[in-house]
Amino acid sequence: MSPSQRTDSFHLESRQRAVRFDEGRVRAFLATLARDLAGGRDFSVVVSDDDCVRATNRQFRSVDRATDVLSFPDGEDGYMGDILISAGVAASQAAELGHTVEEEIQTLALHGLLHLAGFDHETDDGEMRRAEDLLRRKYGLPTGLIGRIAEG
Repeated sequence: MSPSQRTDSFHLESRQRAVRFDEGRVRAFLATLARDLAGGRDFSVVVSDDDCVRATNRQFRSVDRATDVLSFPDGEDGYMGDILISAGVAASQAAELGHTVEEEIQTLALHGLLHLAGFDHETDDGEMRRAEDLLRRKYGLPTGLIGRIAEG
């Protein structure tokens, strides 16, 4: 299966070469998310380099740095939206936290998909954190993004 091959309800593409990760493992996880959370709606995940994520973050959030994950909700014609993940930031966070790059990309994808589903941890009184924690445990993932912020 090629990195950009279309599946039933999601699309995964790696647009970088610096960080190696098991795309099959990430694809299997995304299939689980598509089944459990997307409700038949399509979404895309792009794993890119830090420069691309930094430029996108600057353009859409006026923040001039690479971040780990950005979500772009759509909602048109059953399309949930797009998730952009920085491979370099994911690799750094995985090394710092002691888990695999695949686990970090999965954690970031879960976080991004919750945003596409309408959650917003900045305004929802902990609802997204509770959902992320529940799903993270269900899928055997390490501490989620919102939990890291609260712990830090």
